[in-house]
Amino acid sequence: MIVTLTPNPSLDRALDLPRLEPGGVNRALAEHLHPGGKGLNVTRALTANGVASRAVLPVGGPDGDRMVALLADQQVAAHPVRVAGHTRTNLTLAEVTGRTTKVNSPGVALSAAETDALLAAVQGELLPDARALVIAGSLAAGQSMELLTRAIDLAAEARVPVVVDTSGAPLAAAVAHGGLSLIKPNDEELAELTGARLDTVGDVLAAARGLIAGGLDTVLVSLGGHGALLVQADRSWWAGGPALVPLSTVGAGDCTLAGYLAADDPDPGARLARAVAWGRAAVLLPGSAVPAPTDIHPTEVAVVADPDPATALKELSS
Repeated sequence: MIVTLTPNPSLDRALDLPRLEPGGVNRALAEHLHPGGKGLNVTRALTANGVASRAVLPVGGPDGDRMVALLADQQVAAHPVRVAGHTRTNLTLAEVTGRTTKVNSPGVALSAAETDALLAAVQGELLPDARALVIAGSLAAGQSMELLTRAIDLAAEARVPVVVDTSGAPLAAAVAHGGLSLIKPNDEELAELTGARLDTVGDVLAAARGLIAGGLDTVLVSLGGHGALLVQADRSWWAGGPALVPLSTVGAGDCTLAGYLAADDPDPGARLARAVAWGRAAVLLPGSAVPAPTDIHPTEVAVVADPDPATALKELSS
């Protein structure tokens, strides 16, 4: 069982457009509605592929009720915690060219009692069969970093590895607190976290290994259309595939992480290949839909062990 915590979930509404005309009247070709938020997307992707996962999340208001109903319809195991504020709604505008525009609502702050209830739910889910706690997504304005650090400590008490996928100040706070097994930044988030300029594979390796020296086990760096790099203290792997024209990039990184966590494969390169295959499948689906087994094509993914550090990130391709 993989437990996920999404502090700031969203009801994701996506509109497919022939072309976005700013300032004009735009008519959508189709509309999609999905439960969203990074941790929740991880649970949805794992569930769609037969891997046990349970999502812990705060919900409130009519959109919170709608989210709970959608999760039940999709048979996604969830532990919703009722809060006074209203669950946010995010909007994605996806053009047929593959360009995606997102408008994210800020979400609502949690009271001290609501934070305690959310963490109590996490603690209740960290049963002996839990393989990992994934803490993923943004914090709403006013949500305390203590939510992250207390969740990390709960997992440590239960001897459950912690995976974090967030950005900015929350990611920096989680890394500084310690106790993490894996983080999954993209290259821009890693650059912000470390203050390094990342132009080459070697730049990414150096930045990631600086974090590993501080106590992390593994850094999984997503590179968008250029694949992903998996970095450990003494080894690294790159995986990627042919260029794609995405329907939507929303949630693709979350599906990448889900693919990596889906099985405890002893071969890191094989785990990375599966991760990239799941992420590639996600970008070919509308909105924040997650791939099923029939959508995933691992044979399209190439893996290179210990890639040349001099290679420019923009030159990485299969």
